[in-house]
Amino acid sequence: MTERKRPGASEPRVAMARKRVVILGLPPVDALDVIGPAEVFTLANRLHGGEAAPYLLELVCPGPDLNLESETGIGLRAHRTLEQERRSSKPIDTLVVASGFQPELQLDRTVIQWIRTRSRSVRRICSICVGAFALADAGLLDGRRATTHWGMAKRLAELYPSVVVDPNPIWVKDGNVYTSAGISAGIDLALALVAEDLGEGLALEVAKNLVLFLRRPGGQAQFSVSLQAQHGLGSKLEGLRTWISENLHSELTVDVLADKLAMSVRTLIRTFERELNTTPAKYVEDVRLESVRRALELGGRSIEEIARRCGYRSVDVLRKAFVRRIGVSPREYAQRFAQVGTS
Repeated sequence: MTERKRPGASEPRVAMARKRVVILGLPPVDALDVIGPAEVFTLANRLHGGEAAPYLLELVCPGPDLNLESETGIGLRAHRTLEQERRSSKPIDTLVVASGFQPELQLDRTVIQWIRTRSRSVRRICSICVGAFALADAGLLDGRRATTHWGMAKRLAELYPSVVVDPNPIWVKDGNVYTSAGISAGIDLALALVAEDLGEGLALEVAKNLVLFLRRPGGQAQFSVSLQAQHGLGSKLEGLRTWISENLHSELTVDVLADKLAMSVRTLIRTFERELNTTPAKYVEDVRLESVRRALELGGRSIEEIARRCGYRSVDVLRKAFVRRIGVSPREYAQRFAQVGTS
């Protein structure tokens, strides 16, 4: 009888050395920053087809005991304390640092020194959300591009001017250092690590088992244009924003938008800056690119048709704008995330 393949499986996976993943939680930690990535690695172990689970996952607490306080008030129990980890000779493959939303109160000098020292021997070091402050304080982000929760990006840049802070992407890789945005972005980062280690197929299996709508690449924005603009509901621009979304195929110059609202170009620009903290041209580009991404994810349309529907003069113009903002070409994006093949 022929053995039946699991859905999404490509080929039998061979046994490999277990990769030890250590999550260092700095209390009071955001519980989801710990549990989210931990679930990804645990599911990868469960879904892996080799003889042994690929990951050995351990939670480390810097306190005197194994109880790790979380911001929700729901306690977590670590596998070992930092002091026990310091005395251990076990190698760490991937070190993940998670914290709560007040990182400046959590930067114990002993912990920072341990992170700095341990980073020299690990294969990868990562931060979830504002755990980036700990990596920055340890000097690991100097001269590197990094991200964090959008609400803390400005503070990170102020405290650590040598860090190239990018508040937009959900995660960033610079060398062997990975930083991610807030909360759910830690899951996306963990999925990317699994994809590096075990292939895209298994990472997508994990994402499906987590009932994720989409496994997001690092270039995805932390929040959509639509979500970002919702705080302006009821403003003068509400009707115009709807009209823009429905007319992306049209010419949407600043003059056209100003005429639509029967106001001067100068007034329109001031209104966009005041209510949406952007310019009309930048807003139109953001909406167009978000619409392109949505169309690529849904699949079923050629890139030529998507370019035309979203207001780009040619596929080449779309490609240049997409690569500049998203970091990959439309075809690469479609190959990774389309539900149906895109020609």
